[in-house]
Amino acid sequence: MAKSGKTLIGKIIEVQEGQMKVMLTLDDTEPFSVIQVDGKRVHIGRIGSYVMVRQTGVQVVAMVARASQEEQSVRVSLGLKATETVRRQVNKGFLSIVPLGELDEDGHFSRGIVNYPTPGATVHVVRPSEIDALFEMHRSMDFCLGYLPSLPSVDVCLDPSQLFSRHLAILGQSGSGKSWGVASMLQRAVEIMPNAHIILLDLHGEYVWTDPDGQRHAAFPEETYRALDARELEIPYWLLTYAELVDLLIDRGDENAPTHVAFLREVLLNLRKKSNSGMKGVAISIDSPVYFSMDDLFQQFRLANEQVTNFGKVRGPLYGQFDEFLIKLQARLNDVRYDFLFRPKLRDSSETLADLLRDFVGLQKPERQITVIDFSGVPFDVRPTVSAQVGRLAFEFNYWNPRSREFPILLVCEEAHAYIPRASGTEYEGTRRSMERIAKEGRKYGVGLAVVSQRPHELSETVLAQCGNFICLRVTNPDDQKYIRDLVPGAEASLVTTLSSMGRGEAMAMGDAVPVPTRFQFYPPDPIPNSTDIDFYDHWKKGTDDLDVDAIVDSWRRQRR
Repeated sequence: MAKSGKTLIGKIIEVQEGQMKVMLTLDDTEPFSVIQVDGKRVHIGRIGSYVMVRQTGVQVVAMVARASQEEQSVRVSLGLKATETVRRQVNKGFLSIVPLGELDEDGHFSRGIVNYPTPGATVHVVRPSEIDALFEMHRSMDFCLGYLPSLPSVDVCLDPSQLFSRHLAILGQSGSGKSWGVASMLQRAVEIMPNAHIILLDLHGEYVWTDPDGQRHAAFPEETYRALDARELEIPYWLLTYAELVDLLIDRGDENAPTHVAFLREVLLNLRKKSNSGMKGVAISIDSPVYFSMDDLFQQFRLANEQVTNFGKVRGPLYGQFDEFLIKLQARLNDVRYDFLFRPKLRDSSETLADLLRDFVGLQKPERQITVIDFSGVPFDVRPTVSAQVGRLAFEFNYWNPRSREFPILLVCEEAHAYIPRASGTEYEGTRRSMERIAKEGRKYGVGLAVVSQRPHELSETVLAQCGNFICLRVTNPDDQKYIRDLVPGAEASLVTTLSSMGRGEAMAMGDAVPVPTRFQFYPPDPIPNSTDIDFYDHWKKGTDDLDVDAIVDSWRRQRR
């Protein structure tokens, strides 16, 4: 039942660091009622809504994290004589609220709590005009991603400079709406910032795809994006660093792995120098982005593996050490699925690097704001290496760009846990270190990082620790919740428990880009990505007449979807 009147709803009865308990005082029969404030209906106790704690000049903005109701027995006067009382049962409402920051006398908000209120402080609903004022400072940038579920008329606006320059983590389990959120965010970004430069690593073909009739679809307007198949883009082996080549070529579980690693270092440096001896004044290092022949590298390993002296009577020091290595490398060189990596047709010389960089940062004519690189056709075992290499090239591009501050780049990494793993000593050690370097140093050179993951606790802690912003959708896994709780700012960690109750497309934004931690609903993207759940009931009920199995087999053999 809606009520109108004052904003007072309760009082503080318990104060802890990072959390306070409120007893509602509105109505003993209906403590969680709906009241009218400034002509708006406000639901008392809604999770994610804001309240204001007031006490002797102190004003603390807090968010509701938990609501409960208890039946209590109280003594009530009968009204005849002071001594005549009876006991009756009443419903008492309680809230757990998380303090977010303070408002000064001029209404300016500052994060953190200096003046903690004490028990007895009054608790009020925040007027819609007061909530609107919190986002007013960002509204001029017009980067609004959604609205408050408790007050749909209030847009949630973020600071795009803070959001992208201080790195961003978008976390949520499968089906929570991550792809919708990413598409909605990037659509809004290119709408208000026509000179944006965004590289999106699309591991599953969710943002640009072809339907069964051969029609191409995308989650972005046609004039804003360029779609590149990672295989046709050709990011060749010779652009890999020494550490990335170790990840790609050497099995760390092999007992001879240390020998393989040491010999690769020697051979790689010699081949890079030999193949580019004509580059005057250039000091070639083991990681220089210059061409060398993979066939020559294979031959160097083969010769060392077969080396004998004294007419075949004395075996060389590395004889037989590379048997497994050579078998595996030869198998990859002979597999057409890896031709884009090991047998490049376009990127077959050092001089082709400039054209590659123009292509993936969106400088090829006509210029596009978003470059979507589709990895869905890349073999699974090399996908992490190639994905991380794209990230490293974006970083290197601006690292050596004297005008990097005028040309900021955002790298969006879908399924980031797949190639930026948490644990060290894994098979993707080199690729993990490359992406961690972007997280640690990218801000200096205008390279922003947005990592998107459904398994936060499998994602590099170094990368997440460098993120100044978190947009968290529904997360129910206790390990993931704990991992996120340990990474977000202190007072905001208490809000992580609310992530399990999020609806689809609903998120908690925390960090430098929002004035206060904010629970909001993403605006639906238009067009939408190819990430909606398959309707098993509908398709199983209606069925399909037949399938072109021959076409399926042909696509499988050609590795073309």
